[in-house]
Order: sequence, then structure tokens, then C-alpha cells
Amino acid sequence: MRRNQRTIQQAVSCTGRGLHTGVECTVTFRPAEENTGIRFLRKDVENCPEIKADIDHVVDISRGTTIEQDGIRIHTVEHVLSAVSGLRIDNILIELTGKEPPVMDGSSKPFVDALLKAGFQEQNAPREVLEIDKGVAYSDPSRGVDIHVLPSDRFRVTFMVDYKLPSLGTQYTAVYNMERDYPTQIAPARTFCFLSEVESLKEQGLIQGGHLDNAVVIVDKEIERDEVDHLRSLFGIEENIILGANGILNGKELRFSNEPVRHKALDLIGDLALLGIAIKGHVIAARSGHAANVELVKKIRKEYEKKILQKKYQDKAAGDYLLDINGILKLMPHRYPFVLIDRILDMTLGEKLTAVKNVSFNEPFFQGHFPNQPVMPGVLILEAMAQAGAFLVLNSVEDPLTKNMFFSAVLEAKFRRPVIPGDQLRLEMVLERFRMGTVRLKGTAYVGVKKAAEATLMASIVDRVTE
Repeated sequence: MRRNQRTIQQAVSCTGRGLHTGVECTVTFRPAEENTGIRFLRKDVENCPEIKADIDHVVDISRGTTIEQDGIRIHTVEHVLSAVSGLRIDNILIELTGKEPPVMDGSSKPFVDALLKAGFQEQNAPREVLEIDKGVAYSDPSRGVDIHVLPSDRFRVTFMVDYKLPSLGTQYTAVYNMERDYPTQIAPARTFCFLSEVESLKEQGLIQGGHLDNAVVIVDKEIERDEVDHLRSLFGIEENIILGANGILNGKELRFSNEPVRHKALDLIGDLALLGIAIKGHVIAARSGHAANVELVKKIRKEYEKKILQKKYQDKAAGDYLLDINGILKLMPHRYPFVLIDRILDMTLGEKLTAVKNVSFNEPFFQGHFPNQPVMPGVLILEAMAQAGAFLVLNSVEDPLTKNMFFSAVLEAKFRRPVIPGDQLRLEMVLERFRMGTVRLKGTAYVGVKKAAEATLMASIVDRVTE
């Protein structure tokens, strides 16, 4: 059953310290318009852009997932993203008063509780879901990491870890119904680290907001009395620190017997949100972390980039082509009689595109342009190239629906043969350069196997005026 997108009904906030930066921060979740996705906004930075939760913005995955745009970073976004994705929220604005969301109790449960309190609002646009029909995998044999996504009738997650510690051993978890199980079975699982890592992480400037109240510290080594005192000093703890009989520092009780692997699944769900589209598939992971999760997302997007693009613009599946005129019109600002491409046959994002224009005898320009010997005006062949190139270029920028592409120069244009009624003009565009809002495109127009025209075009990306 096809579902519509949804957002939240009202704004809701959580306040605390960031896990790694230790910075005090309030995160406020706000409703967002349909088709806008998940976006972050730092209120402490003047003129901060809304940063889309997207794999292209990931800049660091060392001990969490960090995103950045225009030099503005937001650290450790995976717990917030996991809560939003786990609750099937499609459109939301996440405002922050600092550079890292609060860690809260180390899990996603406080965010889930807040979002459930805010309530959900169904929207009019359909929810797009990427159906996995061909498996995608990422492996790192040196670390024993394997992660796969396989065809399935719904989104499922299976996760396995095996630690060489009697207190942990091999752990496994599976989520088969996200809406039913995520809030109670995955969201409460807290972040964890090993005692042997703590001092090194502190020295690296990480876990500045870490505390025994927001993380599970697993004892994986024997420590002396002076090391205990050092730990107390590192974390600013006044009470005694003990090595719990259950293998957890201070004997902290786990929320689940397999809480660590559940938290790994929590992180995975958050990282998968960076794909920007929900998945219908079964993700199976062994010993995976943020680095592997992000690599899998990149591979999924590369494998399915054409299908993702189709779902973005096309209401129904196309035939042996990528997009029809209805999909084209969702992005292109032009309308009859100045839409000069009819279909997009193929596209490699950021590289090249092939489109077609069916040249009919009823084209309005034939009425006055050599009416007794109808020939398609050369300038309109260039315009058709530009429109095909614009579709390629605009899908290489953030928020393509808010931008237009304008000609700035036509270089080396040559016309090889006339284009007449009944011809099908095939337009092959290559993006040669894209820098500082200026693009250089190489276009070739064919009728059958013969060149009709070729040109090098320069253009600029500008803000679109909607009213």
C-alpha cells in the first residue's frame, strides 16, 4: 500500500550536552513542507544554510557521522537521524543552538519520546521508496566487516557483532517491523565504548560530553587504583568507580542483554537516512560501523541513481527511457511552446545526459521560418541543447527546484545538416566543468547517426524567481 509523506504537527525541543564536543545545545524539531526531506540548521551561525541530511555532506565518520556545508559542521547526527527515520518522518527541520545535538542518555529514546509527543501530520505528496531488486554489498576483510542490502518485502535490519569478551561475546539483533519495534526495541539502546578506548578518545578531543550517565563503558582490561583515579579526573566523577561484576563500569545495568548490538543497529538506521529516500530491502550487517555504513549508502546510490532520479520526478515507471515529458516538466521552468526536449533517455549524474526532441510538422516555428521549406532554427537547436544541459546541471546542485540555468556564452557552434519535420533530434550533453556557479557544456545533436549540430555552451546557475 502506497503511503503519503509525513512531518510532525508542532515544534518540540530537547536540551543537553554534545557527546564529543561537550557543547551545551538545544535541538528543536520543526514541521517541514513536503518533498523537503530532513534538514539541519544551526541557529548559532549567522546566515547558516539549511544543511540537507545527505551522503554528499558527510565529512567525517571517525566516531560518529559529521555533516558539513559551506564550512559549517554538525557533529554526531546519527542518533537524531535514527529517531526521525525510525519513526518514518519524511520532512523535518532540525534546528540546533550549537554544533552537535545533545547526547541525552546516549540513545535515541529522548528524541523519539519528543517526536511522539509532537505528533505526526500526513502530507499530500506520496512517499517515495527505493525498492531493492539487486543486492548491494560492502566488505572490509581487514576489519572483518560485511554489510549487504538484499531484496525484501519491507525495510528490515539484521545485525551481528562478535567481541572477544566474556561479558559480550557474540550478539545479534533483528528488526522486521520498524514502526512497531523501533521505539521500544532499538531507540532505548545506549552508545557504548570500551574502557581501553576512553583515555585515547579523550586525548583526541572526543567524548568531551561523555559521562557514565550517557554511555555504557565496557570493561575490557584490568586497571590499577591510580588508573581509577585518573578516570574519575577525566570524567569529573566524585563518586567511586568500580569494575562491575557484569563487565560494565560501575556495574551499570543494561537495558537489553544485547544492548550494544541494538545500538549498532540504531546507528545503522541513522546512517541509512543519508540516502535521502526510504529503502524497501533487508540490510544485513556484521561488525559494521559508521565508515562501512556510509560506504554502503554510497554504493546504493551509485547502483540505483537512475531509479532514485525517476522516483524524484516520475509518478510512474518509464519504459526504455529515464524520464518522459511529465518528469521533465517537474524541474524545467519552460512551458509550451518553448519546451524543446520530450524525453531523457539516460543520465549519469554530474557527467552526461542524452535527451530527444521529436520534431513535428506542427511546431509553431515552422509557420514562419522558411514555411515553404521548413527547417528548425539553429538557435532553437542550441536552446534544446541548453535545456537538456540544464536538466543535467540542476541535478548536480542543492535544491534544483530553486535554481535556473542561464546562457552566458555560445562557443564554437557549428551546424552540420538541417533538421526538418519528422526528424528525431538526439541531444548528447557532457558537463565539462562546473565551478563557482559557472558551467561549461559540450553538446552534440544527432539525427539518426548523423551530426546535425555541435556547440560548447557556457552558462550560470541563478536563483529561480517563483512569483
